[in-house]
Amino acid sequence: MRHERKDDTINIYDIAKLSGVSIATVSRVVNGSPKVSQKTKEKVLAVMQETEYTPNVFARGLGLDSMKTVGILCPNVADNYMATAVSYLEESLHQHGYNCILGCSGYDQKEREEYVKLILSKRVDTLMLVGSSFAGNSRSELDTEYIREAAATTPVFMLNGRVEGNNIYCACADDFHATYEVTKKLLSRNKQKILFLYNSDSFSARQKMAGYEAALSEAGYPIKGELKFKTKNNIEYTRDLLLEYKNLEFDSVVATDDAMAVGVLKYAKIKGISVPDELSVIGYNNSMLSVSCEPELTSIDSKLDILCKKTIHNMIQLLEKGEQIDQNITVSCDIVKRCSTDF
Repeated sequence: MRHERKDDTINIYDIAKLSGVSIATVSRVVNGSPKVSQKTKEKVLAVMQETEYTPNVFARGLGLDSMKTVGILCPNVADNYMATAVSYLEESLHQHGYNCILGCSGYDQKEREEYVKLILSKRVDTLMLVGSSFAGNSRSELDTEYIREAAATTPVFMLNGRVEGNNIYCACADDFHATYEVTKKLLSRNKQKILFLYNSDSFSARQKMAGYEAALSEAGYPIKGELKFKTKNNIEYTRDLLLEYKNLEFDSVVATDDAMAVGVLKYAKIKGISVPDELSVIGYNNSMLSVSCEPELTSIDSKLDILCKKTIHNMIQLLEKGEQIDQNITVSCDIVKRCSTDF
């Protein structure tokens, strides 16, 4: 029976269905795996030929030339976390013989969608999305539908964000337990007014806030809205914002990025507040900022290097070996204790 080509939206899942085999089997066939029988191989290749379907991700297995190019998209490469992630990814990809195309989409929904289309038009072998903002703000699944559409044509790897869907592979830090643990440590030091600073409603920020709230609830403390501050990931902005509030009382701070935490240290210096005797401050990502301030900052190491290495390893396993890989990976964080806390 001949399978007619439907349109350009046909994908690996259609090929698997038409061939009567699993997606993993299709992947093995087109990547030349010896684990597939000759009969199955011929059946799958025949379906792909009849539907005129030759996606780039499987080009090597079909005897064509792979582009050996990965598209990397982040909102803002000037952001320290994203710049570091791109550096790790590019270095590792280069070691495996892959080139990179980098795009900076900003945070606007339409711009993100347009940048994804632009990078996919370059015939990349796969797409990597750096930053939890790509996972949307949980208000509507429509915000991430463009990612599922992209995954219908090429594998999508997400770094520090999670979107459910076929052909989407996510690697995230365990932000929930990290903030849960540091909040518990502050509570154990009799800190009762813990200020939570965040700069977005991204997937990662929501996980961090949930950990903070869980620790407070478990200890029997109320979750106070006035102690959850949305600010900018900027030292001076955070410092000045706190200086504007004359009646805000807090004895400790958990920030979702080191820059905000450093802003708190500058605020404390201006106000003559002793750190850590009167005020404990914890940052996030264990960046260079955490050792470039006085006192040096206790920070959560989100293990970005490990997230990047695992992402590239999984990409190679999928593209070059046709192996099944986990769609969701979670990496534990470490608390790096320095002089801004007394625990």
